[in-house]
Amino acid sequence: MAYLGPRLGASRIFSHGAFVFRLLGTFGMDGMGLAMSRSPLERLEFDNAVLRKLPLDPSEEPGVRLVKGACFSRVTPQPLNNPRFVAVSREALALLGLDADQVVNDPLGPEYLSGSKVMPGSEPAAHCYCGHQFGQFAGQLGDGAACYLGEVKAPLGQSSELLRENPSGRWELQVKGAGLTPYSRQADGRKVLRSSIREFLCSEAMFFLGVPTTRAGSVVTSDSRVLRDVHYSGHPRHERCSVVLRIAPTFLRFGSFEIFKRADEFTGRQGPSYGHDEIRGQMLDYVIEMFYPEIQQNHPDRVERNVAFFREVMHRTARLVAQWQCVGFCHGVLNTDNMSILGLTLDYGPYGFMDRFDPDFICNASDSSGRYSYQAQPAICRWNLVKLAEALAPELPAERAEAVMDEYLDLFNRFYLENMRKKLGLFIKEEPEDEMLITELLQTMHNTGADFTNTFRSLSLICCPTEAETEGEDDLRRTVDLLLHQCASLEELKAANKPTMDPRELAMLLSLAQSNPSLFQMISDRVTIARQLDKLSKLNDLTETSQEELRAKQAEEWTSWITRYRKRLARELEGQSDEQAVKEERVRVMNSANPRVVLRNYIAQNAIEAAENGDFSEVQRVLSVLEKPFSSQPGLELPARVSGHGTTAQMERDEGEEQQQQASSSAARNPVPYDSKPPAWAQELCVT
Repeated sequence: MAYLGPRLGASRIFSHGAFVFRLLGTFGMDGMGLAMSRSPLERLEFDNAVLRKLPLDPSEEPGVRLVKGACFSRVTPQPLNNPRFVAVSREALALLGLDADQVVNDPLGPEYLSGSKVMPGSEPAAHCYCGHQFGQFAGQLGDGAACYLGEVKAPLGQSSELLRENPSGRWELQVKGAGLTPYSRQADGRKVLRSSIREFLCSEAMFFLGVPTTRAGSVVTSDSRVLRDVHYSGHPRHERCSVVLRIAPTFLRFGSFEIFKRADEFTGRQGPSYGHDEIRGQMLDYVIEMFYPEIQQNHPDRVERNVAFFREVMHRTARLVAQWQCVGFCHGVLNTDNMSILGLTLDYGPYGFMDRFDPDFICNASDSSGRYSYQAQPAICRWNLVKLAEALAPELPAERAEAVMDEYLDLFNRFYLENMRKKLGLFIKEEPEDEMLITELLQTMHNTGADFTNTFRSLSLICCPTEAETEGEDDLRRTVDLLLHQCASLEELKAANKPTMDPRELAMLLSLAQSNPSLFQMISDRVTIARQLDKLSKLNDLTETSQEELRAKQAEEWTSWITRYRKRLARELEGQSDEQAVKEERVRVMNSANPRVVLRNYIAQNAIEAAENGDFSEVQRVLSVLEKPFSSQPGLELPARVSGHGTTAQMERDEGEEQQQQASSSAARNPVPYDSKPPAWAQELCVT
């Protein structure tokens, strides 16, 4: 269940579309003749407040280490070999007062925005934080691949709406994939093209969906390479090092406050700054004064201020996860170190937008227990808020935090219902039966394997009957056919309900649960087993069903729900003098709440495969589509065919790369529209 709040009115700096990255610099005239103009990135005004307000690690020695009594460590980003732009977000760069055309034409642009060259005023650093990962306290984590560059002052004339969202008046810049930091652990601090493109596109997609998020200004790739085993299959390959420019008011997170944690009773690990309670107070003061100034001004009492701050973080988090549920977004790794202290979507790793509706949808193939499944997200966010409250103690009294958390569920449900009513076009009246209507819709979608995004988008095509109108059988059949088009076929449902556990393993675990419950709990859990048994039961039923029988059953379920839905729509018109105006407004409300396009895995994969073969145009094209997710864009209905029509700069490839890519499969696929259900090959995609 989810809520999709008011969308930010983003300024349109210039028209969208693919563009060519020129290698020439920009020139200007002065009194002495031609001279290279100053890079626009050298004109950014940095004011790195967090490094002044919070303690810095006194050591600058290289290498991984435990960092005690500090929130940041100075680092030196590692330069890339031949960095070059893959794509830029015009509107994200505009937050910094930058013109994207100037940035992509700047010879120094890829160097500065990959960390290969340090901008004047930038002070590269890495943030120290901890986290509960999959429910267990992991101790020190920190920015293992990300690098803080500094905080850029918001340009003069930035909209009041944006400044309300970011009262600090600064935008923190971060490059992800810029090399080793003290927090890199066993990794190399690098990111590759596929993960960088996914983060870049989803950061911007979420913003244009109206979901609070960090932003992404650019992706830079290079000739530097690292070895990666994509599916942990024992077949690693060299991939290009790439860097994403991330932008946010701050990247501080729940885990930032966990560096003070005493030794955990389960793992024995403790925060590196345990005992440094004065730093916790400093960090709390900094966050509230900088990002919650109204709370600072309205609560002179420190305890009351801290309670008000925690309540606001809880409020934002409840609203955020409600919005995720609404657009079918699954984060994938909802650890406490991936939860923003500002209520933003943070750290895009193995995320996924749901295709066929399934409340047990798991986007992260590494999440075997389903801890971070779609339907678990609201409860997990609550669990993470409890861990934040524990980390803030004694600055936040436990009994006051508990009282705040008692508000969470009702708040989440309110956000959810508000937006679900919009998604169903129920914007005039609120009726107690609406929650049941929504629940029955989701159950029907689940039973029929309906596509989440396209089904909601199609609901606006169901007519809103007036009191004098009655729907004939032909009209009802046409409406049902509309939704049947979004339902899964028999073979798709069989594939979806195939147990992931070997039958012999499942039988062994069931026997173990009876004979030795203690040992069973050590190696599995009842929720996982129940999920596997449910899949097996459904698969057995489907095996005995024909495609015609399935379609008839799906039609019956949708007929029943549509009939109830139309009766509810009719009540919206009661007492309305201008019924036609109400009908038109209903369609407008629904089409602004139900996106036509989301970043499905197959859309991202097409762009990744094109980019890995040297054609970056599809990344920019997908971004253009995602910037207007609620409307159709003539000329941007289909992906461009990967057929060698990129520019010289875009089509660079070295000799060994074609063999390594094993001939891009995207070129051989028939392209499907961006607003289509996923093609069959998308079922094989695996994100970890």
